[in-house]
Amino acid sequence: MTAITLTPPIGRRAALAALSAHLLVALIALVGIGGATRVMEAGLACPDWPLCYGSLLPGRQMNLQVFLEWFHRLDAFVVGMGLLVQAALSTWWRRDLPRAVPWLSGCALLLVAVQGGLGALTVTLLLPFSVVTAHLVTALLLVALLSACTQVLLESSTSAGAPQVSRFSFDRLWPWLIGVVALLALGQCLLGGLMATQWAAGRCLSSGEGCGWLLAHRLGARPVAAAVLLAAAWGLWRRQAERVLAALAAVAVMSQVALGVMSLRLTLAVPAVTVAHQLMAAFLVAVLAAWFSRSLLEPVRLEVSRG
Repeated sequence: MTAITLTPPIGRRAALAALSAHLLVALIALVGIGGATRVMEAGLACPDWPLCYGSLLPGRQMNLQVFLEWFHRLDAFVVGMGLLVQAALSTWWRRDLPRAVPWLSGCALLLVAVQGGLGALTVTLLLPFSVVTAHLVTALLLVALLSACTQVLLESSTSAGAPQVSRFSFDRLWPWLIGVVALLALGQCLLGGLMATQWAAGRCLSSGEGCGWLLAHRLGARPVAAAVLLAAAWGLWRRQAERVLAALAAVAVMSQVALGVMSLRLTLAVPAVTVAHQLMAAFLVAVLAAWFSRSLLEPVRLEVSRG
């Protein structure tokens, strides 16, 4: 009788967690495709919206640039439909799910609608840097939101509902410290987006213009990377349940710094490196959002003192 009672909620939660995880991967890939579209100057390869040259599949006009813009829109449509399904299911099954899931799914659906509107404006307004930057930042916010939702769904029902107990105030502050680190990383991504959408790095390397944006991005990278690495070191040492996410955050931020240095040394001449830099930024945001969510859900276990 117990099995009959518990199986449906567990099955629904697992199904929704699988859908959310797949959508998260598709969304991170979408950020990478968007980066490739920008680097290859394909943002206006399809002159109209939402169709491309007035058709769903522009066969005659198809080339690399058109394909990138067309596939970017296709992936965005698939992600949008997936988030619509997720929001509907999380609302329908809300009694069997953590209370945060329907709200997170609803917010994600709202953000993807905003993202679609910004995508349309980037084409109709001919790529204004402010709209392109907002388009990128909204995508990263969506990555963070969906990553947090996925983590909530993946948590076991026992740990998700357990209260935090700790005799040390630092343990209570820990989740919010991770939240601050995630916000710092997101701010650094915003700075990088502003630099990229104005082609500041390329102009600085070629003609010495726009170097202020590049300098600000490089200076900002140092404290953000240090904050992520310090948090990762503490997580690996003291937070056993969060070690995987701490390790992923450390690897992601070190890879991000290495890709940034490499792209400058290559004078942005290798598009794959520049795109990988943006893709790793999305991955880092996803990891930090999942870590923040996990630190809130994971009950703090009191350590047994030696004396």
